[in-house]
Amino acid sequence: MTTTIRAADIARINRALPFWLSLLLVPVAIISALFGGWTVLLMPVASWGMFSLLDAILGRNANNPDPETPLSGLFWYRAITILWFPVQFTLLLWLLYYVPRADHLGAGEAVLIFFGMGVISGTVGINYSHELMHQKSKIERWMGDLLLASVLYGHFRSEHLRVHHLYVGTPRDPVTARYNEGFHRFFPRVLHQCLRSSWQAEKAMLARRNLPVTHISNPFWRYATLQTGMVMLAFVIGGWAGLALFLYQAFVAIWQLELVNYVEHYGLTRRHLGAGKYEHVLPRHSWNADHKASNWLLINLQRHSDHHYKPDRRFPLLQTYTTDEAPQLPYGYPVMTTAAMMPPLFRRMMNPRVRAWRRMHYPDITDWHSYNKALNPAPR
Repeated sequence: MTTTIRAADIARINRALPFWLSLLLVPVAIISALFGGWTVLLMPVASWGMFSLLDAILGRNANNPDPETPLSGLFWYRAITILWFPVQFTLLLWLLYYVPRADHLGAGEAVLIFFGMGVISGTVGINYSHELMHQKSKIERWMGDLLLASVLYGHFRSEHLRVHHLYVGTPRDPVTARYNEGFHRFFPRVLHQCLRSSWQAEKAMLARRNLPVTHISNPFWRYATLQTGMVMLAFVIGGWAGLALFLYQAFVAIWQLELVNYVEHYGLTRRHLGAGKYEHVLPRHSWNADHKASNWLLINLQRHSDHHYKPDRRFPLLQTYTTDEAPQLPYGYPVMTTAAMMPPLFRRMMNPRVRAWRRMHYPDITDWHSYNKALNPAPR
């Protein structure tokens, strides 16, 4: 019996182990800071480059786990998301202390090192916070809030849970990228619209409880307190240079997040049923990608069709779908987000897929102008 139990435990660890590959980015950041020079370019290569190459080699994973797997069987999957904040926070503090004082690093090298830090805190940190904010456990939610505070984007939790999941694919969701909307137009739009919509969502939530927006239960107080603490800590540790580098890595992380947001729903809209009513969210309203390696790095975020269909499902249990059930990205997020920085290339890749999706699921809709421009009535 003991041997069987140990064998089962080892099997569970081995299945979860690929999702711990994100830890390999930490020594890459440390090497970049210690040696400078060409090593400051290692982070984009190790993250975007390596995982794109692994996707090409390892291909896709079309297997679906048992969605009824008990929580006890997910320990090693949950552990990496809970442990990530202390890992990322320690790395960030060390870089803030070391880099401004390192005589062998020039200003350009320091900027590139913190660009790499932003890749870590955006590609991994915000992604893990996304997983954590969906859970009921207080410690998981707090770890999520702390990760978002480290990139000064705390309101993402309110926007994601109170706005995006409710209104995805409708004009009321700022994050649903519109057909033909380039990323360079999308990015500044979502920065201000998401802040405003998240504030309005929390204000409405408080109003339903007959509470003023200034009430202490408004999570924006928590976001502001944590973020102020992060800014002050960055200044105390790194001075003005450290503060500037901290703000830069936060910007890079937010840019990474919104690149992913842009790709996840580009051109996909829910049918307007009239009078501000829309069809229910289905797997077909998010782009799906089951590329093996990049899903290891992104803890299955690319199985986004299932995440929106079943938002409470933890990342190891997310399902993938066939082309008949959900639209498929041609490549994983590392390639797709790089392409998104070049709008003509991205449109050439994605617009034919959007049009094919429309013909498959909505053949009766012949005029897409209101959908393309988000002119349909806002959901009630």
